Amino acid sequence: MQPSGSICALITPFDAADGLDLPALEGLLALHQRSGTQAVVLGGSTGESGALEGAELEALLAHARQHAGSLSIWAGVGAASTAKCLSLQKRVEQAGAQAVLAVTPYYVRPTQSGLLRHYLALADAASVPVVLYNVPSRTGVDLLPETVAQLTEHPRIIGIKDAVCSRARLQALLALKHSEFAILSGDDETAIDWINGGADGVVSVAANVIPATFARMCALAAAGDSVGSSAMDQRIKPLYQALALAPNPIAIKWLAARMGLCRPDLRLPLTELETPHEAPLAAAFDRAVHE
Repeated sequence: MQPSGSICALITPFDAADGLDLPALEGLLALHQRSGTQAVVLGGSTGESGALEGAELEALLAHARQHAGSLSIWAGVGAASTAKCLSLQKRVEQAGAQAVLAVTPYYVRPTQSGLLRHYLALADAASVPVVLYNVPSRTGVDLLPETVAQLTEHPRIIGIKDAVCSRARLQALLALKHSEFAILSGDDETAIDWINGGADGVVSVAANVIPATFARMCALAAAGDSVGSSAMDQRIKPLYQALALAPNPIAIKWLAARMGLCRPDLRLPLTELETPHEAPLAAAFDRAVHE
């Protein structure tokens, strides 16, 4: 598989008893199937990975595979130790994940050598494709391009989602790109610029609520229509900024609930969107979908 286009970092819907809302999950998957989304990531940071038990993630994956249609189902994996990450990776593979999005070990701040050995261990043990995930703002460690360069030839490692959104980072990663290694943006606000600049796609938060828009923008950019894709992107930039009013996934889940896709409930320590943020977030979304 070669990752490309719009890939959604999916929210995890909960029911009134704080359990998994599997009917809502089915609705989310149906929305993405008809909107042109290429894949969804379950159990990532947008999916409240830290609040999910292992058995819950397995249940999400198994149910998603039954209702995915043409969507590819990825699982987020990550831990502060390689051994724990290997254990989680095995569990999600057995539950039906078709790829894993493996975030850098967080909190412990490993060296580049440690990151290299970590990812090689994951890839060597994997039975499905592995996508690297670099998000230093959350993990405290940056997977540098020179380390990525040593991972690109592993047959199980098929790409990277990088949330370091600078042009310099994009250029460094593009130098490593080949037919079996994809470059994915991990930042909605700069994603279309990245794809117009040569990246393959995006793992998007905003695609939870505007999936068809993201799929269309990615398709235009991939086809070389930088003017059309950038015009669409410019129209929804206020939404990206409004989503940052609260830590992810608080704002995106509130919007999804407003659309009737799920309840707004999150698991502690995350709490629902604060009332002063509701009006500006709603206004930004309404402008994005109606202009």
